[in-house]
Amino acid sequence: MKTTTVLAVIGLACSLGAAHAQDSAMSFFVTSANPGQGGDLGGLEGADAHCAALAEAAGVTGKTWRAYLSTSSEDARDRIGEGPWYNAAGTEIAADVGSLHSADNAIGKETGLDETGAIVNGRGDDPNRHDILTGSASDGTAAEQTCEDWTSSSDDSSGMVGHHDRMGLDDSAASRSWNSSHPSRGCSLAALQGTGGDGLFYCFATD
Repeated sequence: MKTTTVLAVIGLACSLGAAHAQDSAMSFFVTSANPGQGGDLGGLEGADAHCAALAEAAGVTGKTWRAYLSTSSEDARDRIGEGPWYNAAGTEIAADVGSLHSADNAIGKETGLDETGAIVNGRGDDPNRHDILTGSASDGTAAEQTCEDWTSSSDDSSGMVGHHDRMGLDDSAASRSWNSSHPSRGCSLAALQGTGGDGLFYCFATD
């Protein structure tokens, strides 16, 4: 009887441990590369597909991925599920959408990892890659600058970016914003690189 009870407790502990491991599997990352056309990501569909392909290549399967990007008809905050979200190291980035868009989120250079778990270059590194495409205001709603809803690589348009390392030219809220720091100089890959980025964006799992 005692043996049965002990085994049952062990089984419950193992199942809870497995559930925790599953829950804290990677559900957030910064893309390690741009698909190749700067701000022309193939729209939201193309950006989502890029997130999914990178996650699968990193060995994370069974999740639905969405790019944290706003357009003229959709807000980034409404695309990414309810949370919580974890990076490749198992660190919780945010518990929910509200905390993600507050001072409670944990996004920074040491935690804003790419899908392989690597740190993404920030301000002071060569090259600087801290400008992350979002097309969003600080609350996750759409900004005016979205590289024509992520279909343009023209330098006649621009995209709003955030700083994943929370660093900029000064200590202002915009410089320290992960999702809404300043518009890019253009939407070509060269222009995005010229303002301290590489056409990278955030990916979140909705489940």
